[in-house]
Amino acid sequence: MMKIANVQFWVHDQDEALRFYTKTLGWEVRADVTMEAWNFRWLAVGPGGQDNVGLVLMPVPGPPMLDPGSSAALADLVAKGAGGTLFLETDDCQASYDELSGRGVVFNDPPTVQPYGIDTSFRDPSGNNIRLTQVLEFDPARGTAP
Repeated sequence: MMKIANVQFWVHDQDEALRFYTKTLGWEVRADVTMEAWNFRWLAVGPGGQDNVGLVLMPVPGPPMLDPGSSAALADLVAKGAGGTLFLETDDCQASYDELSGRGVVFNDPPTVQPYGIDTSFRDPSGNNIRLTQVLEFDPARGTAP
């Protein structure tokens, strides 16, 4: 059986990303290993209570993986939010919004009722999109959540 172990975001600064995910969001460090021979740091974080999955905070690569122009282009795309989206689920979107706002998270929009639940979004310091959703029970007769 295969399962998802880690997912990855490109980040502009691993230390800044680490502070955001651990201090601001309150997540835990899953791994922080530097491989000196390759000048490479494997840094992964994840929410407490969900030990079987991690978010790898991977620095935007430079040479030899990417030439300087490609590296700059990737960093620019990440900053614009084109690096992907992480979907988080919460039992109470408004309470999570209030708590994270108090810790300094700047949201793109307030919690809003959608056909699938209550949803809001924010970005990490590199620009990666994060959606926070309270999934509501689906009503098949209406085709939406109640």
